[in-house]
Amino acid sequence: MESNQIEENKGRLALELSKTVSFIPTIIDAFQTSDPAKTIQPIAEKIRKETGAEFVVIGNRDGTRYSHPLKTKIGQKMTGGDNERALVQGEYYISKAEGTLGPSIRGKSPIFNQQGEIIGIVSVGYLLEDVNQQILNNLRRVLIVSFFAILISLIGSVLLGRNIRRDTMGLEPYQIASLYKEKNAVLHAVKEGILAIDKEGNITMMNQQAKRLLQLRGSVRNMKVDGLFPSNYLYEVLTTGNSQSDKEMIWNDKTIIVNSTPIVDENGIKGVVASFRDKTEIEQMLNTISEVKRYSEDLRAQTHEFTNKLYVLMGLLQLGQYREAINMIQSETQTLQFQNAVVFNQIKDTKVQAILLGKLGKASEKKIKFEIIPDSYLERLPSHVKLSNLIVILGNLIDNAFEAVYKCEKPTVKFFAMDIGSDIIFEISDNGMGIRDENIPLLFERGFTLKKGNEPRGFGLSNAEEAVVELNGMIEVQSNPESGTVFTVYLPKTVQGDENFG
Repeated sequence: MESNQIEENKGRLALELSKTVSFIPTIIDAFQTSDPAKTIQPIAEKIRKETGAEFVVIGNRDGTRYSHPLKTKIGQKMTGGDNERALVQGEYYISKAEGTLGPSIRGKSPIFNQQGEIIGIVSVGYLLEDVNQQILNNLRRVLIVSFFAILISLIGSVLLGRNIRRDTMGLEPYQIASLYKEKNAVLHAVKEGILAIDKEGNITMMNQQAKRLLQLRGSVRNMKVDGLFPSNYLYEVLTTGNSQSDKEMIWNDKTIIVNSTPIVDENGIKGVVASFRDKTEIEQMLNTISEVKRYSEDLRAQTHEFTNKLYVLMGLLQLGQYREAINMIQSETQTLQFQNAVVFNQIKDTKVQAILLGKLGKASEKKIKFEIIPDSYLERLPSHVKLSNLIVILGNLIDNAFEAVYKCEKPTVKFFAMDIGSDIIFEISDNGMGIRDENIPLLFERGFTLKKGNEPRGFGLSNAEEAVVELNGMIEVQSNPESGTVFTVYLPKTVQGDENFG
């Protein structure tokens, strides 16, 4: 491209210069003199030197030279064989030919007299050798500039590549894309709400669980966290750079547990990531696990009690005390028949049956009389009353009653159930020492207990009340130092239009 452009420019310059020379009046008039070369040669040489052309040759119609850079060539015929178009046809054109000075690019122009007749020709040329040298010089400059440009580009590319790899931790693009997909999958799979903000407090990421807990809809990206989440807490972490764990706070009438960690790089803190979860869900899970464990212990106690009785029975038989063995079997049978008649014939719900059987075994092991009032009657419970709810409510109330009468002379705990009307009623009474009036309002506060010891206490009744409230029910307490304490639980049979039992 550079070569073609230089050749084209030189040819155009030679043509324009030859045209200009062909119209000079002094040169045209010199053709009428006896010695045209005497006038034309100085003019042609001056033009050649001023314009930098290799030659400016002017000849007559026969091609005889009137000017030439070499004076010895004046008067001789022009060479190259490319004059015909100018001398015969009167054209202005560019040609390539080899003359006395060597191969050259020439601009050819005819000379016309005042009558419009062709009287001569002007040939202005540049040697191809000089043109090629100029091309090489230009190309050398271009190559030098290109070399340094490429060198600078390579250095810049290496530095940019290092910077990008440092920012991407050396990961390739496909690895980054894979990590991005995995991150999204993990964020939406976890049950905890996850929220991230930048150092300006703008939300950069929030998963679906976080939106559900915060009751948000649509995209919140690049929105200010203020008003959507307890922002003071996040700004504190952003300012101090200290992580905080298991911090409880109230938001939208919910108690949530928040853990937060600052996002830090070599330039400082870039943002904060917070994970949070509804404390109610955690408490329900822990309560269920605790009560199921207690339920399994009750069943173990029942198994242990019957195992002991079997050992006694086996001993009586080995000693030949058959009458004593028969009396023991009849006594146990009568007791079991009476208890089982109430439990299996009048308590129709299998969940309550299982709980009562476990508590009967535990009471027998602790030598406590656990009486199921014969008037009790209970159909299958509604579907919204889950086993976990019953374990928390009945398990805690019966166990508290067992502890209240444990040191009494004749420890007795009574259970009554009824579902006549629109409510399900459970009543647990004991003949313990009772509860003082000033302590009754504090019974359902978490951590409150009248029991001694270093073991953490005071959660059973609180959990029971929470389970009752969750079922839209209520719990009442009546206590008297002489007659003991009575807990009464009322659970509605329908919740939010759910009237299905079973």
